[in-house]
Amino acid sequence: MLSIAELETLATNLESDSVERKESLASPDRIRQAICAFANDLPCHGRPGYIFIGLDDDGRPVGLSVTDQLLLNLAGMRDDGNILPLPTLAIEVKELFGTPIAIVEVQPSEMPPVRFQGQVWIRVGPRRAIASITEERRLEEKNVAGSKTFDRRACPGASLDDLLLDLFRNEYLSRVVAPEIIAQNQRSVEEQLASLRFFDLRRELPTNAAILVLGKDPLDFIPAAYIQFVRFEGDSLTDPVQDEKQISGNLLTQLIQLDNLLPLQIRTARNPSAGLRHEDSPDYPLVAIRELTLNALLHRTYEATNAPVRINWFAERVEIYNPGGLYGQATEENFPNVSDYRNPVLAEAMKVLGYVEKFGTGIARANASLQANGNGVAQFVIEPSHVQVTVRGRQ
Repeated sequence: MLSIAELETLATNLESDSVERKESLASPDRIRQAICAFANDLPCHGRPGYIFIGLDDDGRPVGLSVTDQLLLNLAGMRDDGNILPLPTLAIEVKELFGTPIAIVEVQPSEMPPVRFQGQVWIRVGPRRAIASITEERRLEEKNVAGSKTFDRRACPGASLDDLLLDLFRNEYLSRVVAPEIIAQNQRSVEEQLASLRFFDLRRELPTNAAILVLGKDPLDFIPAAYIQFVRFEGDSLTDPVQDEKQISGNLLTQLIQLDNLLPLQIRTARNPSAGLRHEDSPDYPLVAIRELTLNALLHRTYEATNAPVRINWFAERVEIYNPGGLYGQATEENFPNVSDYRNPVLAEAMKVLGYVEKFGTGIARANASLQANGNGVAQFVIEPSHVQVTVRGRQ
């Protein structure tokens, strides 16, 4: 973040399009709009935008009390799923003009256009505005130029004929783009796909994310795009197999199949309780197994491997195997408190489809339900080539 002197100069520059001033958190959606606008960086400054909490429109401190809760509320704006794709933020308290001020530093996104509740916000001089169709197209071109992750790259050999376009229009588009934007109806399907990182307009190809999320048969292009489920009679890979399934298809199909399969694997004992009541005791809490499986799907790698996500269900434990080690800022030392996204477009898709509530909280929710059920916390083995999580049966 900038020095104190630089921040004070920026805070009082009333003409800057890199600054937003707020007296408080009284209008949190306006702050989210500002985050979205700075993340889109339509002017291509290539530098952060700053939101000052505790300053009036002229850059003067208003005496706001900067509490821990205020900072937590600001941090929560990154992960609550209202801004997609996830913005990159730094939040600090600095003493400006002799007064503590909360500052949100917003980095330009590598995946524009960024939306808040389905609308693309940009900076037009010192104010915010909703992007026009032309401005959105400029942002889409920036996204293609900066593509880095596997899911954002063009898929060689694929075409629109390999996508379920009805699924895109009827199940996906309406969930992520505001109705009034869709109603304009002036965009080709390629442009609509590109605005959500599913199409490379320059190469005229669907992206890998499009094949994984909307593809008719992703295995035609990405051989590792499936989940292997095996249930064993005992606790060894050499024990007889009770059940085996390959869960394939596009992402939505896989998620639906998982939601049908996992509840059938939970075995529930009915124990006597007070009076004539009984207490049901599952051997595993469904929410934990589901969260850990979704986490494996979200963070797996598809590159340089033909290995699927594996779920091995033994008599006394469940093992979930995720191809690919930790990614980005996540390390053995800070995991699972710090998360990063190898497949950010897939992460966005899982949120859009309703399978992720908030980002970065799945393992914590899983461990909470495991402990409440008497299973103990999940155990992770982290290797450069994979991550394996083990859940023990209820004790």
